[in-house]
Amino acid sequence: MSRVELGARCPGDSVQDVFRRDHAPAPAQYHGESFVPQGIGDIDRERYWSPEWHRAEVELVWRRVWQVACREEDIPNVGDHVVYDVAEDSLLVVRVAPGLVKAFYNSCLHRGATLRDQGGRAAKFVCPFHGFTWSLGGELLEVPAAWDFPQIDRATWSLPEARVGVWGGFVFVNMADDPEPLLDYLEVLPDEFAFRPLEQRWKSAHVRKVVPCNWKIAFEAFGEAFHVYRTHPQALTFTADENSQYDTWPGVRHVSRMINLLGVASPHLANPDEDVITRALRVPGGADERPLGLSARQFAAQQHRDHYGRRYSADLSAYSDTEILDAIQYHVFPNFSPWAGVGQPIQYVWRPNGSDPNTSVMDVMFLMPLPASGERPPAVAVHELDPDEPWSNARELGKYGPVLDQDTPNFIRMQKGMKAGRKGNSYSYYQESKIRHFHNTLDRYLGVAPR
Repeated sequence: MSRVELGARCPGDSVQDVFRRDHAPAPAQYHGESFVPQGIGDIDRERYWSPEWHRAEVELVWRRVWQVACREEDIPNVGDHVVYDVAEDSLLVVRVAPGLVKAFYNSCLHRGATLRDQGGRAAKFVCPFHGFTWSLGGELLEVPAAWDFPQIDRATWSLPEARVGVWGGFVFVNMADDPEPLLDYLEVLPDEFAFRPLEQRWKSAHVRKVVPCNWKIAFEAFGEAFHVYRTHPQALTFTADENSQYDTWPGVRHVSRMINLLGVASPHLANPDEDVITRALRVPGGADERPLGLSARQFAAQQHRDHYGRRYSADLSAYSDTEILDAIQYHVFPNFSPWAGVGQPIQYVWRPNGSDPNTSVMDVMFLMPLPASGERPPAVAVHELDPDEPWSNARELGKYGPVLDQDTPNFIRMQKGMKAGRKGNSYSYYQESKIRHFHNTLDRYLGVAPR
């Protein structure tokens, strides 16, 4: 469906108009648009703070959906493991063999103590309370004072498992008894990334922080470019904001997409200056002057392609202008936002923070293309920020740290305002259609009637 068929839209060139002028054309999957109307009804606000709603989400969503627990490179060796906590559940995700990852419920079968409080490497899992011991594969190895436990049958005392799947180098887990296969759950996503597989990236940054809002508010804050005008005004000279593209596909429940252009000015600027865009997007060590005949966007793509290639010792000559510059953000229900480009290499994950619906855990990762040598650098460790620490304290986030700090006050305002309001949220028809799509899927999981 074309933008014209959508009815009124923000004036100015659309994403597809810009793509037609790019020097290095966009991959086929970014050509064209798909828009499925998501309704116009209000979204109730109780879902952002109600303990009852939180409990329903835990039971009907978090214990039934595929969700990202870690990257494969986080657990490269046998015995490497991470602790994945989501709401009230905890899983041990462990490399059992070179080609095998399992996820065990992080609870001793004796008296329920957590087997591990943090990730690391182990040869076996020993409960720190009494010493009950399991192998990396979950088989019971040792029962202290075995004479006193006649009820234990070693054959049935293996650690209970959650389901595990791998896509794009990410390890997914699912706590449902018989979930749909991961690739079916991901719907169009594998095809969208087939051209640039995320398993051919390496994790160069990973920052985690408890943020002061419900996990859905955190997702929504990054689910549209509509907020750039007020929240990130410094970006207006080089970001299309209201002229972004939002894609939903017929019959697709779990995946949506946003493409936000860089190297073009916001439609809020009546007379955008190409030289201002050029200066805003200048890269270290790049040319000072834009050659005649090149637009600011074309010049920026050329400069950034060379800059990132040098920085990561990678061959980016075949990458399109949009992959080098733009924010190409997908969303996978409920909480994963992989970005496809290398110029904006962000991966977001959000999840509930224990039983508190007023806070959530937010992960920000950078995935960079592998060096031309093909050798994968080791994954970085997670940098845990204190809740009151600014994102900009994580130097590895570079320019994105201050940008995330601009978003944080919106988390606080929204969490407080949701409780103070007396009507539902009125999302826009197009620019916030990704958010509407998310809530429509959430409602189906929870059995809420469509609006």
